[in-house]
Amino acid sequence: MTDYAIQLRAVSRVFGAHGARVTALDRVSLGFRRGTFTAVMGPSGSGKSTLLQCAAGLDRPTAGSVTVGGTELTGLSERGLTLLRRERVGFVFQSFNLLPSLTAEQNVALPLRLAGRRPPKDGVREVLRQVGLGDRAAHRPAELSGGQQQRVALARALITRPEVLFGDEPTGALDSRTGHEVLSLLRAMADTEGRTIVMVTHDPVAAARADRVVFLVDGRVSGELAGATAAGIATRLTELEAVPC
Repeated sequence: MTDYAIQLRAVSRVFGAHGARVTALDRVSLGFRRGTFTAVMGPSGSGKSTLLQCAAGLDRPTAGSVTVGGTELTGLSERGLTLLRRERVGFVFQSFNLLPSLTAEQNVALPLRLAGRRPPKDGVREVLRQVGLGDRAAHRPAELSGGQQQRVALARALITRPEVLFGDEPTGALDSRTGHEVLSLLRAMADTEGRTIVMVTHDPVAAARADRVVFLVDGRVSGELAGATAAGIATRLTELEAVPC
């Protein structure tokens, strides 16, 4: 088994055609080792979310290859991609995307029901306990704080026991204290459970919780930092934003 949970090789993603072509990713090659926590940062429009979508199988690259857990995504059918995302990948976004009519427990169980699997009640409750919501299983989203809703979204992502967890600004809608709690959960998942975490963020404080920070500029990798402080990350980001296009 490869040491890498995800590998991108010369991945490009171009939108539009002819004079209206926009290159969101330009021959990006990156590897994400198993059990590591990586933050992806860069100026607005640098390709961060497109990178995440291609790496997760939500979008197909125009060129290059993406491998998740040893499976090459390029040749997979749409059904194959759906099955891979359902069984091996988890997602947490800035918007919680919870169904308001369902309880926390029912929201968490939803991915299994959609896959035609019977959700084990003990398993659903255990995942909720894992994110600190064992006593909120019967509450609906409107009865939960923003931080609690994000924890439900995190539990929903974990119920299928994914190899890789992708986060697109997962703390962007949270206050600093609640964001810190969610980041601590993500950090623990990498450290104690060996999950691979890839998180897009604009927040240097959030990025400092990761093992490394990868910077994108104009769709290309523009270096990385390992074990950096929030101040060091902020300085690097400011330098990149100051570079003329």
